Amino acid sequence: MGLSGSLPTYNQQEPCKPQEEWQHLSSETCQSTQGVMDTVFGEAADQTHLQVERIVDKRKNKKGKTEYLVRWKGYDSEDDTWEPEQHLVNCEEYIHDFNRRHTEKQRESTLTRTNRTSPNNARKQISRSTNSNFSKTSPKSLVIGKDHESKNSQLFAASQKFRKNTAPSLSTRKNMDLAKSGVTAGKRKFIDDRRDQPFDKRLRFSVRQTESAYRYRDIVVRKQDGFTHILLSTKSSENNSLNPEVMKEVQSALSTAAADDSKLVLLSAVGSVFCCGLDFIYFIRRLTDDRKRESTKMAEAIRNFVNTFIQFKKPIIVAVNGPAIGLGASILPLCDVVWANEKAWFQTPYTTFGQSPDGCSTVMFPKIMGGASANEMLLSGRKLTAQEACGKGLVSQVFWPGTFTQEVMVRIKELASCNPVVLEESKALVRCNMKMELEQANERECEVLKKIWGSAQGMDSMLKYLQRKIDEF
Repeated sequence: MGLSGSLPTYNQQEPCKPQEEWQHLSSETCQSTQGVMDTVFGEAADQTHLQVERIVDKRKNKKGKTEYLVRWKGYDSEDDTWEPEQHLVNCEEYIHDFNRRHTEKQRESTLTRTNRTSPNNARKQISRSTNSNFSKTSPKSLVIGKDHESKNSQLFAASQKFRKNTAPSLSTRKNMDLAKSGVTAGKRKFIDDRRDQPFDKRLRFSVRQTESAYRYRDIVVRKQDGFTHILLSTKSSENNSLNPEVMKEVQSALSTAAADDSKLVLLSAVGSVFCCGLDFIYFIRRLTDDRKRESTKMAEAIRNFVNTFIQFKKPIIVAVNGPAIGLGASILPLCDVVWANEKAWFQTPYTTFGQSPDGCSTVMFPKIMGGASANEMLLSGRKLTAQEACGKGLVSQVFWPGTFTQEVMVRIKELASCNPVVLEESKALVRCNMKMELEQANERECEVLKKIWGSAQGMDSMLKYLQRKIDEF
């Protein structure tokens, strides 16, 4: 690309590290947390290894697993990230310290609530509530007046007066309670003073709470200078796998980027896995209800998802930080530039899944790597390392893990400085003769998938695949 001299690129002669199975890539230690910063490209990290400063908060996700909000040493609260408990196997000291502080604060909050509801406070509130101009029987009279408003207009007027008189007293009591708890100092001071208090939803800072990310559950979207950054960070599925909800969010983010002033889109992922393809657990749950109807809906979701990539006019750059499997690998040729981390690997084991290829891989793989290599990947499920994928044309460049983030951001910013019309027209010239062919291939592939998923044999094949994965663990 003609971008040399900015940062050290990967040395081709340096020996490759052995690849790990994707199931085990999510358990990284606390002292080697490059996986998080390698994928969250808000700013280029200046250091390769990050250290935990302390644990700020914890929560339970929808699957009942514990996650901790981690404060990184040398970074402020805006860079805090939620990490699964298994990522923090070497951080027992920080976790114990957080649990101790949390227990003490819970005890203090319990005592505070007890004091607020003590008999003395209750008597004070009763005395304030009885300082009105009505007797104890007034509420009963008001109820009768409400039922017979046309006959008792005086009682109705009294009820209106009662509401006006009691409203200030409720507001006063609320202000007194807030004053006693020390919250009236202002919202900003409250947040600064109690930033470390656990389980306060207002104080949770993470990558999801930046800019437009709040609109999505399974992806993170960052609108940066000249480009839109979309990161897979699925909560409804494991290992950034794709179900209809995830695909719809990606389509929505791409539609927004197509309409705004972004010159290009950067697609990456949070964590140590890029994308594990389709979420078969989700599909099996749906297929057990009405196989024919659900298989049609799922095939339609994949058709729309793939067509979004085919029809997107601006350049799509992909930064593959880890394993790309199934649909996560087959959509890469539909993008324009693919950069890979040395730790990444690529596999399309469709026959093992018990399904046919998707993502236009039946057309793009033979064009890119030749018929023999394409058949080896699509039929026998051969796994390619990042270097092998680069040699076959599936990947543009491979970077060393320690400088992956920096290398990507340098090139992205240089591309984003180009004329947007030139970028869009250049892509149109390259893809002009392929669009119709790809749409037709996508249609054929989805029809075959619908047929397979609608059959009992297709369901059995997916169940057997999932059972093998369970047995491996």
